Amino acid sequence: MTLLLATNDLCWLHDAGPHHPERPARLDAFRHGIAQADLSEAVQWVDAPVAERAAVEAVHPGPVLDRLQMFCLEGGGNIDPDTAVNSSSSDAAWVAAGAGLDLIRRMDAGEGAAGWSVVRPPGHHALPNRQMGFCLINNVAVAARFLADRGDRVAIVDIDAHHGNGTQDIFYSDPDVLFVSLHQYPWYPYTGALEETGHGAGAGTNVNIPLPAGTSGSVYRSAIEEIVVPVVEKFAPDWLLISAGFDGHRADPITDLGLSSGDYADASRTLMNIVPAGKRLLFLEGGYDTDALASCAGAVASIAVDHAYRPEEATGGNVGGGEVAAAKRFHLRDR
Repeated sequence: MTLLLATNDLCWLHDAGPHHPERPARLDAFRHGIAQADLSEAVQWVDAPVAERAAVEAVHPGPVLDRLQMFCLEGGGNIDPDTAVNSSSSDAAWVAAGAGLDLIRRMDAGEGAAGWSVVRPPGHHALPNRQMGFCLINNVAVAARFLADRGDRVAIVDIDAHHGNGTQDIFYSDPDVLFVSLHQYPWYPYTGALEETGHGAGAGTNVNIPLPAGTSGSVYRSAIEEIVVPVVEKFAPDWLLISAGFDGHRADPITDLGLSSGDYADASRTLMNIVPAGKRLLFLEGGYDTDALASCAGAVASIAVDHAYRPEEATGGNVGGGEVAAAKRFHLRDR
């Protein structure tokens, strides 16, 4: 059982500034986590190519992409107060988007049981017409759109501590892509309310599970098992895409959830078991404490290849239990 890990040296060149939390050292931490888990025989690193323009334009209009490229070529700067770029950022974003597409083709050819797009900049906040929240191109959305356009049903589960507002917006009216998000709420980007459930043909295909600060692993796992699993199984996806952000770890400096790498490992095992091997894709999103990111990367990658590595145990507690119970009543009321 092989886990494909797609990255590109350009992803290290995107630099948002010396004190920015989304920094190149995050990718070094990911590699360190894989090494600590002793997964060299179970993973295969592959070089992510530049994404095909048509695939990216299926999510982001061409003029938006062109303006980003020109801004970077002119030296970059701040797109918004949180999102900054340099001269290499557009190039990095294009290979970040290409990673998921390449993994799909490799997995179609039987090269791996699962794939992980190990790239930066991350993507899940990127709206069709706007870069924001450290994100330039919505990597998971580009992959999901590619799959849906060829006739596959796609479920995206976003486990980043921040709501994936960009991904939600892109597929809010799409009946062929299910989007599920577990996130701290209220918190940036201040979207992701329980009542945001989709529109038109996509009504019911958007599922938000808002969680309070301090939510424990036992409550988080119950949300996965009791809400996410039945919702995704009913949708019956061909592919499962996980926006794998690890900023819900209790050590993360910019969010306040109470999770450990053991919690992320348990949640990932439950999610990946929904679909068969060869149909599981992960996309690196947030996670800004490098030690925590390394721990989560090693633990979750180990789950993907049935390897026994667990640097942290799962956590317990009842914080968030009421909110998860309310979300369960809301989302499963007609099931």
